[in-house]
Amino acid sequence: MKARITIICENSVSIKGGIGEHGFAAYLETERGNYLFDTGRGEGLIPNLLKFDKDPLSIQKIFLSHGHHDHTGGLPSILELLGGVEILAHPDLFSLRYRISQKDGKEIKRFVGLKFQKAYLESLGGKFILEKNFREVTREMYLSGEVPRKTLFEKGAPDLFTASGGKLIPDPFLDDQSLIIEGPQGLVLVLGCAHAGMINILGHAMEKTGKDRVYAVIGGTHLDFASPWQVEETITALKEYRVEKVGVSHCTGLKAASRLYTEFGENFFFGRVGEVLEV
Repeated sequence: MKARITIICENSVSIKGGIGEHGFAAYLETERGNYLFDTGRGEGLIPNLLKFDKDPLSIQKIFLSHGHHDHTGGLPSILELLGGVEILAHPDLFSLRYRISQKDGKEIKRFVGLKFQKAYLESLGGKFILEKNFREVTREMYLSGEVPRKTLFEKGAPDLFTASGGKLIPDPFLDDQSLIIEGPQGLVLVLGCAHAGMINILGHAMEKTGKDRVYAVIGGTHLDFASPWQVEETITALKEYRVEKVGVSHCTGLKAASRLYTEFGENFFFGRVGEVLEV
């Protein structure tokens, strides 16, 4: 499949302009239609789509990587424009989620989950198709579904929790999923936050598609919250998988991004608002 991926929502902007926000969204133009992967925090989605001449009304489906507010905040605004559209996500999308931190000896609990009830989003025309498994969304394009955790070095974020059975437990992020495109140069992966671990996701994508080449990885990697050891192990694994292009966004962080740039050179790029990857 040939595709053009444009970063619409991200923490920083390119020289092309647009609105930056803490979140992620990507607009995909393909020979089989146009799609939206995540919706950002909500402030920049529609303005940036219009800024880069992307027609919101052409979006055929919305894919959601997971149920955090900075990936789902733009749902009402895009649904109000589209009127009705399928939203493909995991059944845990609406889980209650919190970030718990310590400041001045006090515990601070902040809600970080999807801020809108399902019924409200459905009233705007959202047609949720919630599925746990790997699935084809159109020919040569897939959603990863739940990703098995196989690596020893990819750890979950210790400050992120979810409600379960009346208690808060470490969030397993079973709903974390990525978009997989079969391109002529190899697989292309679009990540939301990669809570499942970027290398776990790569291995899962290759296993499910039966492909042995990864051309590019683009999106959030959550390496900003990883140990130096995890970053180094991730770089080693990316090289073993012979990933040709690495475009990082959102939750990667400048330190991890700098290490990736050092290792991948001209094959590295910042996935800022307005950046484009053509496959």
